[in-house]
Amino acid sequence: MQLPAALDELVTFFEALPEGERRENLIDLAASVAAHAPQPGEVFDLQDVRKDAECTDTVGVHVRLEEGGRVRFAVSLGPKVQTLTRALTTLLCRGLNGSTVRDVLAVPQDFVPRIIGADLVRLRSQTVYYVLNRMKEAARALAADA
Repeated sequence: MQLPAALDELVTFFEALPEGERRENLIDLAASVAAHAPQPGEVFDLQDVRKDAECTDTVGVHVRLEEGGRVRFAVSLGPKVQTLTRALTTLLCRGLNGSTVRDVLAVPQDFVPRIIGADLVRLRSQTVYYVLNRMKEAARALAADA
């Protein structure tokens, strides 16, 4: 399965970076996570806000179906959510917004090590896929309601 174009572009960018620059860019992404939070008055078709054992704090996945069957994600994160999770959240919002539900559900997990590196995947193996799985759950629920 090919990744949605925006996500593929981000993966290609990160893959080409040396380890130090990759980590710096992940920290920058984590710092910009607020840009992908729900805005006041914004309406979503589905909002799933909860704290799971896989994460250190509450994560809210907000999604709506837009014109042309495209999805728009926003994510709200509690203050204790780790930097890597914040970075992946930003990356996934940027990479998946505008995709179809089918494309979101078809995204394989194998791209994550290409972004963050195999060492970080091993260290954070339980949390690196958390946001992607939550977004897929939300997309699946949205499709079931449609």
